[in-house]
Amino acid sequence: MELIYLLLLLILSVLVLSVLFLLYQTRSPKAMEGIPGSLGWPIVGESFSFLSDFSSPSGIFSFMNKRQKRYGKVFKSFVLGRFTVFMTGREASKILLTGKDGIVSLNLFYTGQQVLGPTSLLQTTGEAHKRLRRLIGEPLSIDGLKKYFHFINTQAMQTLDQWEGRKVLVLEEASTFTLKVIGHMIMSLEPSGEEQEKFRSNFKIISSSFASLPFKLPGTAFHRGIKARDRMYEMLDSTILRRRSGQDFQQDFLGSLVMKHSKEDGKEDENKLTDKQLKDNILTLLVAGHDTTTAALTWLIKFLDENPIVLEQLREEHRQIVASRKGGTDLTWAEVNNLPYTVKVISETLRRATILPWFSRKASQDFEIDGYKIKKGWSINLDVVSIHHDPEVFPDPEKFDPSRFDEPLRPFCFLGFGSGPRMCPGMNLAKLEICVFIHHLVNRYIWRPLEKENFVQPTLVRMPKNKYPIIVEAQ
Repeated sequence: MELIYLLLLLILSVLVLSVLFLLYQTRSPKAMEGIPGSLGWPIVGESFSFLSDFSSPSGIFSFMNKRQKRYGKVFKSFVLGRFTVFMTGREASKILLTGKDGIVSLNLFYTGQQVLGPTSLLQTTGEAHKRLRRLIGEPLSIDGLKKYFHFINTQAMQTLDQWEGRKVLVLEEASTFTLKVIGHMIMSLEPSGEEQEKFRSNFKIISSSFASLPFKLPGTAFHRGIKARDRMYEMLDSTILRRRSGQDFQQDFLGSLVMKHSKEDGKEDENKLTDKQLKDNILTLLVAGHDTTTAALTWLIKFLDENPIVLEQLREEHRQIVASRKGGTDLTWAEVNNLPYTVKVISETLRRATILPWFSRKASQDFEIDGYKIKKGWSINLDVVSIHHDPEVFPDPEKFDPSRFDEPLRPFCFLGFGSGPRMCPGMNLAKLEICVFIHHLVNRYIWRPLEKENFVQPTLVRMPKNKYPIIVEAQ
């Protein structure tokens, strides 16, 4: 049976490569001849160089920088099966991220489109996107997050209770922490137990399927991702049914949407969501919020170790909070929302690591940038790494320096949470999780890395390849 699947996979691979080869020969090269750059080898293009550079310590910046020096801020390439125009700079950022007049739309890979579903916030455009964002945005506002603060604080302390005196893979621990938080927020999942394990298991399979080949054959990562998505939806269906019947009322994200904004499929009401929209967008928030926050927390801990002056200044901010409290009291909501230096450290982490190294868009109409004509239907990637490492905006860009954020930056120079109408809706949640976790970490522990490797995982979200192993000791 496995041999048959392998043969089918091989046949499909040959067919896909043949189609790509025909496309390569007959379509985009001619259309893109006015754009500088190289399309590389037939069929594979520059994919090998792209993936090799993407995994290096400097990441995609190496790939971009070499071509920008040769071709300028706008150049073409053929990577990962796509004819793509890469752009960088503040002007490109403004055009692509504001999406003014519907000039561009989001451009997910096929596997992401299939897993997240057609009603996902990441796949809607125009008025439909604005409406969805409005309906799901309230529970993620600062006021909406207040009720989850105690749970986040407790989970951070319980996670760190297990760190002392042992080897810790920061990326894995951060992943577990953020997933427990978002599972509780969305559907009041307990931090341990059978339901939590099912939730975590399915989510990990879904997350790993996004960069897979689009072959929906049994045994492939894409097929496993679709099946895990279906199991996740069964969990959500069961929970929604209980909430509607009054058996399991909870003041969580799902409960808020079910009470205020849900409707039965088939009934029209622009202020309500169908069950399909509920499930697609809960999964979207899971996928969009988990990996990025996990990566940010891991990079921040790494950068703190490498920059002891920054660590000491941050530690002092958190020591002052403890010193000003009455004995026996714990971190409060007011305290966690008054950490100016910590917020700057988070911003500098997002700049320096650039966790989402590019934003992918598709031209919805013809337009022009830097004198180059972009055609409707073209894939366009905004190179965020080069924007974050522009020495004219960020002098000595390789240096980790939170003081860069002492004064407000010009719009579209810093894209840690994106910008424009698609700015990350979970931005406040990510900051809250990181601030709480870092507060307890720097007040309790010192740590040292066990490896100096700086390579990154070849995934859509930049994460340390070695998961950043450390040894932790009490202060």
